[in-house]
Amino acid sequence: MAHHKSAKKRIRRNDRRAEINGARMSRIRTFVKNVELAIASGDQPKAQEALKAAQPEMMRGVSRGVVKQNTMSRKISRLSARIKAIA
Repeated sequence: MAHHKSAKKRIRRNDRRAEINGARMSRIRTFVKNVELAIASGDQPKAQEALKAAQPEMMRGVSRGVVKQNTMSRKISRLSARIKAIA
């Protein structure tokens, strides 16, 4: 258990940030899942629309520091390649 005032504050702050970051990651995963479902259904236009909606959310996670730039770029790239392969 923390004894210093600043350490106690840090614990409170970490809890708050963990909750916010968890919600943000969950939101990103939901958007990605929508793209995955559209790909699985074989509907290319629907999949492209889903990816177009997911991309800003994924990159917002990068700008907020929840995930790394290369990770999201890689995921977006792989999703677009899979959408392209549907045709």
